[in-house]
Amino acid sequence: MPVTRRGLAAATAAVLAAPALSRAQGSDWPTGRPIEVIVPYPPGGGVDSMTRAVLPVLQKHLPGSRFVVVNRAGAGGQIGWEAAFNAAPDGYTLAATSVPALVTYPIERQTRYRTLEFSYIANVVDDPGGLFVTADSPLRSLADVVAAAKARPGTLSYGSTGIGSDDHLLAIAFEEAAGITTPMNHAPFNGMAPEATALLGGHIDIGIFNMSESLALLRDGKIRGLGQAAARRWAQTPEVPTFREQGLDVISGAQRGFVGPPRLPADIQARLEEAFAKALADPQFVQDAERLGLPLAPQVGAAYRAEIEKADRDLRALWQRRPWREG
Repeated sequence: MPVTRRGLAAATAAVLAAPALSRAQGSDWPTGRPIEVIVPYPPGGGVDSMTRAVLPVLQKHLPGSRFVVVNRAGAGGQIGWEAAFNAAPDGYTLAATSVPALVTYPIERQTRYRTLEFSYIANVVDDPGGLFVTADSPLRSLADVVAAAKARPGTLSYGSTGIGSDDHLLAIAFEEAAGITTPMNHAPFNGMAPEATALLGGHIDIGIFNMSESLALLRDGKIRGLGQAAARRWAQTPEVPTFREQGLDVISGAQRGFVGPPRLPADIQARLEEAFAKALADPQFVQDAERLGLPLAPQVGAAYRAEIEKADRDLRALWQRRPWREG
């Protein structure tokens, strides 16, 4: 088709207008459309519960925002994180995280994301790991576990929520700190629920999972906590001593927070950080978090990134000493 002078002028005007239109749309953030928050796990888990608890409060502190939670489960969270990593960096896609899984996957396998290139916005929860036994177990302390593991090398069994999970890494750290040279028998499960069922059924000697996940079973008297891998006893489980109190310098757990795709614009990053800082300090949210059993550990922006960078260094060093894929 012949190009007319009028058509050429219209096309030129459209090209020149595109950057201005893009800037105008960016200045409207976040009122343009809902912000999609990818939860890379099924509904009802710890990451999903944390996300749905914080977003209503975040909306109050981010004027014009609307949030839509999208559960994109698969490969232990990898599918959802890959989707978030490869999304447009326009502020309309965020993802909930769980560390160390977010960090360990690119160390142990091929992924379509690079951990340190995410835009780190805010951490919300730091849920310590713990060692648990049934109420009638002869194991009464971490010292009992160490003695049994050394007396019967490779026969004492424990469950985790998967190879490379924070529970599995806690077991490795415990064995290293306690001088257990022959690893205990590891039984990985696809989540805490089947692991707890195996523990209560007597199929494993020890269950390793997060303290918040233990609350109902502890309160019902079905299990006992031998140790929590936290710097101090969590207020909701004051009866469970820390590893450090028992002579083992072990801190381990799951951090849950929020990231955006790489290269998130600085103004959008700043507005998200400000909104999260206000939301995580909101008295109503703090009260709801206590009721829901969420161990809060707010970190925003650069502080959150620094924590992840340290985790990446530490886990790469651990991989060199003891690749956890070997079980």
